[in-house]
Amino acid sequence: MKTPLNVVLVRPEIPHNTGAVGRLCVGLDCRLHLVRPLGFHLSDKYVQRAGLDYWEALELTVHDSWERFLAAERPERLFFLSTHGSRSLYEAQFQAGDYLVFGSEGSGLPKELYERYADALFKIPMPGEHARSINLANAVSIAVYEAYRQLEED
Repeated sequence: MKTPLNVVLVRPEIPHNTGAVGRLCVGLDCRLHLVRPLGFHLSDKYVQRAGLDYWEALELTVHDSWERFLAAERPERLFFLSTHGSRSLYEAQFQAGDYLVFGSEGSGLPKELYERYADALFKIPMPGEHARSINLANAVSIAVYEAYRQLEED
C-alpha cells in the first residue's frame, strides 16, 4: 500500500533530524515538506549522512513560508504534533492525504500556529515526570507510524 501521508517540518534546525525524517518518509512513501527558514543547508553533510542514499528517492518540497505552503498544497486536514496539544495522538483519526505538522527542535511551532490551529493540536503521551519533549525525528516516527497503522486497518 502506498502511504498517502505528508510530513511537514516547520523551521527545522538540526540537520541529522531532518535527514532521519527524510529516510523515514522514503520508507513509508510519505512526502516531506520543509518550511523555511531552515537551520542548515540541504547539502549539509549531516543531512546527507542521516538520510544515507535514501535522500535521492525522497519526495521533498521546500516552502519559503507557512502561507506559501498553504497556497501550494491546499491541505484539507492538518494535524499538529506538539507538547502544547491537549489531546493524545492516539485520539486522532487519520485519513489518506493528511498532513502531520511538527515544529522546530528548539522552539516548537510558531506561536500563531498554536492559536490558529488550536483544535488540531495533538501530543504524544509522555508520562515521565521529567520529560519536556522528545527528539523531533522520534516524534515524527511515532506519529507517522500511528497514522500508517490506522490506514493499514482501513
